[in-house]
Amino acid sequence: QVQVVESGGGLVQPGGSLTLSCATSANVFNMKGMGWYRQAPGKQRELVASITNGGPTIYQNGLKGRFAISRDNAKNTVILEMNSLKPEDTAVYYCNIKVMGPPPIFNISDYWGQGTQVTVSS
Repeated sequence: QVQVVESGGGLVQPGGSLTLSCATSANVFNMKGMGWYRQAPGKQRELVASITNGGPTIYQNGLKGRFAISRDNAKNTVILEMNSLKPEDTAVYYCNIKVMGPPPIFNISDYWGQGTQVTVSS
């Protein structure tokens, strides 16, 4: 079973910064993508940013420039740097790992962390 563990959430004032980290036990050679999602109270879970093997880095509209996603294959981690935070960024942030299965099917499985709370408030 692939483990996914987030850290780094907390309370920050508007305009502040936070860095979220996600560590996974997935084999880096089988990982097809890593990403961050968030879910605010009463809203659906939405993509924040994702990074794929050999593909583009994707950001939710309006977040690129304030948020930056990166990965460290040596440490099997994905980082989300969040700057100029706004109250509307308040949500539970979830890490998502996409892992490719064995041949011949090569199915993609999704693994999620437990979530980390980010609260932006004065």
